[in-house]
Amino acid sequence: MNTEEIREFCLGKKGVEEAFPFDSDTLVFKVGGKIFLLMSISAKPVSFNVKCAPDLAVELREKHHFVKPGYHMNKKHWNTVESSGAAPRRLLQEWISHSYDLVLASLPKKVQLELTS
Repeated sequence: MNTEEIREFCLGKKGVEEAFPFDSDTLVFKVGGKIFLLMSISAKPVSFNVKCAPDLAVELREKHHFVKPGYHMNKKHWNTVESSGAAPRRLLQEWISHSYDLVLASLPKKVQLELTS
């Protein structure tokens, strides 16, 4: 997936906002005001950081050479995924959705209901 495909996939989820809160290169996607994906718009190859359940994060790093501990993030909860063509689109979308779902589930129930109805 390229940067625009990742962007479109993220924006296709309910309640997602995009912003550049850190600098003009780091695109951030949030749900309920909380980050679920960050990526540099100039990085080559394309890579992005996603939140991940801790046990799964380690498993994915061990299984896939294109998954690393989250760059500049809490390594227990975040992975950096390189999207250079080695990973199938379906897997990348699954990991982005997992990150979105984790963040959504951490929000207050009232906010979750507002975002999912």
